[in-house]
Amino acid sequence: MKQLRSFITICLILVPALCLAADAEYGYPLPGPYGATIIGTPSALKAELPKEINSKRVLLDVIPGVTKPEIFYYDEGLKCTVAFQDKKAPLLFLIAGTGSGDQSAKMMALMKAMYQAGFHVVSLPSPTHPNFVISGSHSHVPGDLTEDAADLYGVMEHIWNRYKKDIEVSDFYISGFSLGATQSAFVAKLDDEKKSFNFRKVLMINPAVNLFDSVSRIEGTLDSIAGGPKEGAKYINSLIAKFTEFYEKSETTGFNENFLYALAKSGTVTQDDAARIIGVSFRIASAGMIFSSDVMTNGGYVVPKNRVLTNGDDLAGYMRVSTHLSFIDYFNEVMFPYFKSKRPGLTREAYIASLGLKNIEPYLKSNLKVGVITNENDFILSKEDRDYLRQLFGERAKIYPRGGHGGNFEYKDNLAYTLNFFKPAGGEK
Repeated sequence: MKQLRSFITICLILVPALCLAADAEYGYPLPGPYGATIIGTPSALKAELPKEINSKRVLLDVIPGVTKPEIFYYDEGLKCTVAFQDKKAPLLFLIAGTGSGDQSAKMMALMKAMYQAGFHVVSLPSPTHPNFVISGSHSHVPGDLTEDAADLYGVMEHIWNRYKKDIEVSDFYISGFSLGATQSAFVAKLDDEKKSFNFRKVLMINPAVNLFDSVSRIEGTLDSIAGGPKEGAKYINSLIAKFTEFYEKSETTGFNENFLYALAKSGTVTQDDAARIIGVSFRIASAGMIFSSDVMTNGGYVVPKNRVLTNGDDLAGYMRVSTHLSFIDYFNEVMFPYFKSKRPGLTREAYIASLGLKNIEPYLKSNLKVGVITNENDFILSKEDRDYLRQLFGERAKIYPRGGHGGNFEYKDNLAYTLNFFKPAGGEK
């Protein structure tokens, strides 16, 4: 894991030298979908945000009495981050992307932007993050959009009940990134029935149109690794070795612009490499989810059934097994069988179809408060997916020419659009 982080750090510095392209209409400079996804937005092009805001992390006991195995001794509750104004203001809930926590980089950037604009903000972890699987999920089997939405909604109600006497709220809003974006639409639909918040606006940022299809595309980035996806770790190690060898042979004395320029010209990092890095990263994030779910449910998928893990057990072997499992494996062998047992007659095809926006299409089509942001080269979407979003949302869909999967999330123009989307009518807060 440390090697993967080190490699990605190098790429964050390197790829801007590999591919820079801007035009007069849209200034985000990285054209490659995978490189943009890894790098994000170069610092000079980010919106100006405060370094610190009045935020704090809170622990929530949202499912009283939940039994936590000893191996999760460190999990003392669901972790969420809140940032409240000292005056009446709108409150925005944020849902993190697949495998991400409440303080992921994208969530904190949007939290700072919205807080600076005068909003109360609450950031929630993804239901696929181990902390949520352990302390926020009733089933401990993440991935079902309807049940995950119900869990998220319960967390939001819990937070509001805890703080409603301390803050003044004018309106409620909701947004999310990636899987969190798709989930935000399902949460909003649930709220239209329960009416705890009556969300005024909903913004999906780089949503999956269908969870299964998008995950299949991410997993597909590993198909070209020699030996298959299970060789992902070896592949990363081989790239790190290439960097080291190139560095040792170079005449530079550090990772400065001269070294990076030489490395870029050498062709050491390609767009295919970037795609595979994303696939390996997704596998690692999925591994934490799969392991946490298996232990919480005593499912016997990774850890032998009824095996009681303690804080003294070596988990390396279990994590290797988890890393070798794809989200598709988890879907086929855990997720679908579990929900089929709860919904007699459910077919695999019908269940896959339920895991996307088409399942709530009438709600999205008729509800003008829901908007979407995505990119033409977001690789988790097909051309048909993007056309579907255009057809479904019309003028409520903002589709940028490039940015990969959230690579332009922090780009100044993107954040300006997000702020404007949530801006209350007449400037009222």
